[in-house]
This record gives sequence, structure tokens and C-alpha cells, in this order.
Amino acid sequence: MAMQPASPRESVARPPVEYNLALIGFGNVGLGLAEILSKKASLLREKFAADIRIVAICDLAKGSIADPVGFDPRVLLDHLEKKGDLKEFPASDKGWDAIETIENSSANVLVELSFTDLETGEPALSYMIRALELGMHVSTTNKGPAALHFPELLELSKTHGGAIGVEGTVMSGTPTLALGMNMLSAAGVTRIQGILNGTTNYILGQMENGVDYADALQDAQAKGYAEADPSGDVDGFDAAAKVVILANLAMGQNMTMKDVYRIGISGLTVAQIQSARLANQRWKLIATLENVNGRIQGSVKPVKLDASHPLYGIGGAANGVTYSTDLLGDITLIGPGAGRIETGYAIIGDILSFQRCSRHE
Repeated sequence: MAMQPASPRESVARPPVEYNLALIGFGNVGLGLAEILSKKASLLREKFAADIRIVAICDLAKGSIADPVGFDPRVLLDHLEKKGDLKEFPASDKGWDAIETIENSSANVLVELSFTDLETGEPALSYMIRALELGMHVSTTNKGPAALHFPELLELSKTHGGAIGVEGTVMSGTPTLALGMNMLSAAGVTRIQGILNGTTNYILGQMENGVDYADALQDAQAKGYAEADPSGDVDGFDAAAKVVILANLAMGQNMTMKDVYRIGISGLTVAQIQSARLANQRWKLIATLENVNGRIQGSVKPVKLDASHPLYGIGGAANGVTYSTDLLGDITLIGPGAGRIETGYAIIGDILSFQRCSRHE
């Protein structure tokens, strides 16, 4: 017999679960999350029985505040727009560092949004470890700990009763990991190919239009796609970290950054790119996981794609991933790979996954 969907009355009848968030870092992603909560908190409470509140924020530049009652996200955003930081924002507690915020606030979810370090994962790694030791849930968009230490973090979460979500580490709020780990887990994923860095995709698109590499990079920086030091993007480190995360979470591997063969895009010329276009081909920075002689290997490198390839038409700063499977063939997912609201939504997705898991325990 087919299962009937729950009626609206049944879905509202569940008492809401309180998710009290401590945000470490309050840059673009944190601001995006606050904006989402300012508009969607009632919907999340009524439809998903998830009462999500920000009870603490710790940011090196903007200041540190905490209050067990929680903060109105709209008031937070308006205050920041006027004042630029949180130092004058009314709160019961102020001035805590990150560890004090994790230990002393009433939060049961750590939202880790500090800067990414792909060599050590710190300081985010230490923050996540402490939160998991306390039995908190953890959601992060930080690729460092996810790429370098996910198995240990997952084990900690199981030992202490929390959960860990890293959806935002690969394609922002586009549910790339959720698709690979959940819906396709029984379909037999045999290969993953993706455009996992929007900055390089944008630069290559500009070069197709005749703009040389240096000017295309400068344009990407002016638009906020590339950092002042663009090496993480253009040399392929960012995409390589995502390859490792996909390998370990969606394909059950134990891959490290050193295992990924990596070449960036700086060696490509406008002449090469335009020559490919004349042949109805396109150069893309492609991240790949595939079985080579019985072993899953990862790479990030420029590849000429034919027009028939599912990733051929992805332009601008968009991202895309193609899962090749035994049972379903190729499944391609296209969506934003960055953005304030888009990445903020990944945190919401993680929290709702905690909600689903707790219902099935």
C-alpha cells in the first residue's frame, strides 16, 4: 500500500524542536542566514516544527554577543547596516571568544563560518571538536575541516550524540551532498564530474569573449567572485577540497588533498579557448572522481568538453555536478555555488536534516 503524505494538521501538531544557534563568524554567510530567518522563521516553525533562533554571535571584527532569549534577526541586520558592528548591540553577555561562546551560550547548534584553512582546518576544527564534545549539532560551510578531518568529526558526533552537516561546503545551498549521499546512495555512483568553482567558470567564460586572463581575473575580483589572493580558485585548491569531500561522503573513500591531481586555469590562453569554441567545444575546470584500475582517483584540471556533455552549457559563476550511476545513468544538478542567501540556505538544509534524523531515532 502506498504511504499517504502527512496532512497539514499532522505536520503542525508536532511540538517544534528548538535549535539555538551560536554563529562563529558573521560575514556574508551569517548575514544570509539571518536574512532567511527574518523572512522564513515562522514557515520553518509551522511547516517543519523547527524553531530556529540565533542566541550567540562571535565575530573577530564585528564583536561577540549572546542572549539565551535569542535575537531578532531583522533587528540584528538593521543594527549592522547602521553601525557596522555589534559592539553597541544590547545583549546579556558580550566579549566572549569562540570557545567561550560555544561553552557558555545556550546554543545546541554550532554554525561554524570562520575563514577556511585547507592546510590544518584551524581554527574551525577546534571549535567544531569542542561543540561536538558537548553534544551539540554542528553545521558548517567551512571546507577545511570537512576536507581534512570529516571522519574524526563524524565519529565524535556519534560518540556524543550530536550531528554534523556540511552541505554548504560543496555547492552552496544546492543539495549536492544530499543527492549523492541519500537519494543516489543505492543507485551505485560510479563517477562524479563537476564544475565546482564559479570563479574559474566565470573567468573562462570571459576569455571565450576575447578577454585575456589577467583582465578576466581582475573583472572577477571586482565583482566579488575572486579574492584579492585568487590562488585558491584559479590554481584549483578550492575545487580539490570539494573533490575530497565528495569522495569521502558520497563515495565512501578516505581521500586527502594530496591524493587529488590538480592543475589550474592560468596556463590557458584566449587563443586556445576560442579555438575550442570554433570546434563547438568549451574549456572548463572539471573536478572528477572515477574508478581507474579498481581505485577511485580524483583530479581537478582544465578539460575540453564537447557540446553533448551535460556540463558544457554551464555559464557565468554557476556550478554543476554530474553523478554517473549504475541504475539511473547520468544525473546532473545545476545551481549556485556561492552567494550570501544561497550559502545561508545550506545551514537551514543541515538543520532540517538534523530534524529528520531525530524523528527516526
